[in-house]
Amino acid sequence: MARENTNDFLLEALEDLTLDMFEKFKYKLSYIDYDEMANISKYLLKKANDPVKLADYICDHYGADLAVDVAIYVLERINQRDTAAKLKQEKAKGKGTSVTDYKMKYREHVQKNYHWIKDMNACIGETVALNSRYTRLVLVSGHHHEKKKEHEITAVGRRHAEIMQEQMNSSISISDLFKPDRDRQAPKTVVILGAAGIGKTMTVRKILLDWASERLYRQFDYVFYIHFWEGNLLKAEGSLTDMITKCCPSDNPPGDLEETRKNFLLVIDGFDKLRFSLDRPQNDLCSDPWEVKPVEIILSSLFRKILLPECSLLILTRPAALQKLQQCLVCERSAEILGFSEVDKEEYFHKFFENKEEGRKAFQFVKGNEMVFTMCLVPIMCWIVCTVIKQQLESGEDLAQTAKTITEIYLLYVSILLKSLSSKLKQNLHIILKRLCCLPADGIWQQRVLFVEEAIKEFLLNQTDTLPLFLNESTLQKGIACGSAYSFIHLSVQEFFASLFYVIKDDGETRDKQEDPKRDVKKLLENYANSRHDFMLTVWFLSGLLNKERRNALEKETGCKMSPEIKEELLMWLQTSQKSALAVNAEKRAMIHDLEACHSLYETQDESFVKTVLGYFIGLYLRDINFTQLDQTVLSFCIKKWPKLESLVVGYCSFISEDHEERSDQQPAKLLHLKQIKAGNPVNFVHEDPNEDSGVNKYRPVIRSVGVGYPGVCLCETST
Repeated sequence: MARENTNDFLLEALEDLTLDMFEKFKYKLSYIDYDEMANISKYLLKKANDPVKLADYICDHYGADLAVDVAIYVLERINQRDTAAKLKQEKAKGKGTSVTDYKMKYREHVQKNYHWIKDMNACIGETVALNSRYTRLVLVSGHHHEKKKEHEITAVGRRHAEIMQEQMNSSISISDLFKPDRDRQAPKTVVILGAAGIGKTMTVRKILLDWASERLYRQFDYVFYIHFWEGNLLKAEGSLTDMITKCCPSDNPPGDLEETRKNFLLVIDGFDKLRFSLDRPQNDLCSDPWEVKPVEIILSSLFRKILLPECSLLILTRPAALQKLQQCLVCERSAEILGFSEVDKEEYFHKFFENKEEGRKAFQFVKGNEMVFTMCLVPIMCWIVCTVIKQQLESGEDLAQTAKTITEIYLLYVSILLKSLSSKLKQNLHIILKRLCCLPADGIWQQRVLFVEEAIKEFLLNQTDTLPLFLNESTLQKGIACGSAYSFIHLSVQEFFASLFYVIKDDGETRDKQEDPKRDVKKLLENYANSRHDFMLTVWFLSGLLNKERRNALEKETGCKMSPEIKEELLMWLQTSQKSALAVNAEKRAMIHDLEACHSLYETQDESFVKTVLGYFIGLYLRDINFTQLDQTVLSFCIKKWPKLESLVVGYCSFISEDHEERSDQQPAKLLHLKQIKAGNPVNFVHEDPNEDSGVNKYRPVIRSVGVGYPGVCLCETST
């Protein structure tokens, strides 16, 4: 509907109102929250002292297309039904607009729908402009080599950043997806793959907004978005036109649908959520977009190019549904979303935190936690981390002292993934989760991150319920062959689920085929202590899952009972294992020689448990460690909880400050020794500092956080 017509219709309706009703209309308009959009400001409504101004403000705020709908909505709610009915009639007359007008109207409709996004924790009326938050994702085409995929899954920190940078150097743009190939043939069917939470739906919203703004895919007259997390709820029968109509303003499809079929794009999101088979006999398929058929036949006909063969398709799916998709579709081009590169992560942080200094501080802080920073390649993880830090900054908390543990962050990540499960699957979540956790547990023992389909079947995993959410399917090249393999988005996620395997109580439901990879927690800890350093993160997660509050929340969310015996076994191991803590020195004094033990204790956030473990020791002896910001936080935590700390020896170690990158020319600190002094003596810090830029200088901020004010401890320089 053209702007001039809309203004005329609105003006006529508003002029029909009495003065009292006009004021009542404005009052109702101030808080209607129409279609979850922001309301017109009360300041503007106060200025709108006549129908002309108010009609202009409504059109400006809601756009020509929605303005009449909003007015009808308000009129009906102030019991001006005759005026509302008259306005509806005028609107119906205006439907006979030209094709050009309709295309413009449709673009305006798309812009209104996709201009704003809502965060998952947003309150009513809280929205964010999509363009102010959207950050580019690394998008690659082609297949991975098996070894390259393994490196991508297992790398952390700097190495992972380098791999993502390599991928970014050969990445493609969203705008390239429908460009002609070397033979000058533009693809008609494109598939975008991406793991759960990787940004597929946000990418679609950006595509739609940019198309509506004429910045992308200008070759298409229309772009229609069908998302099948709603498509699953469609009635048993319908037509393709029914699906398209739901995308259109006022449920009014374009009159030139048949004529423009060559020039429109259907974007289909959530293919992996379809719960029916698309393998239909040829004679069941249909070619008429208006023909009413079961939804699975409509989709099968569309994918096989029987229905609207000239239209273009853009399909988004989780990788685990790839095989199902290949059975019913000939894909001419595919690409995979890998997530954020390091540069993209930094950009996201700065966009999330409107305050530039807060964004910089938050980004530097997260970089100090290598594992969490690596997993921030996933946009949903980035959002979780930013949200948590923002809440801490707003409440004036010290990030180093109140930071979430790695376990807490991963629990939030998994919790958000679980929310997307259907109510039916949630009823059996405890069974699904037990089966799922057997796979990563077996994987860490076998040092395997890629799982073939036989392994999936071995653990009784059902592709339609578990694989699309937690596992990704990749087509990998190995020699001259090409095959499929499944993996978690990153090794750290696999290790998290492996730790769940040991914590979830086994009631016998999954014991048939799962005996082979089953290892009791004692065997896990013993192997970690003796030679399997690669179990480190699994042990950290295991420790973190012993926290009572987290355990109770996990039981409530998943329906799985947690094993209480694990806590005692971990306590016994921490107090007796040479690896975890205990090297007994020449004077038969129990000393902790391993920072990893401190990490395990920090993950628990259980003061009583930590004091019980540390009460067995009188000191900590650490050498040749490059302390990250996380290491410094862990060290501070343990010292503050230590019941009878007599000495802390930190030799030839370097410390990275919050505001500085690690420097290659940084010199290690001299051997520094915290030792017991008589009660009542002041705490003194004595050290030489010949070079302000040396490692000793880097050491200062750490000692301030872990030593100053700690009774009975002082810092002295000792000979080496």
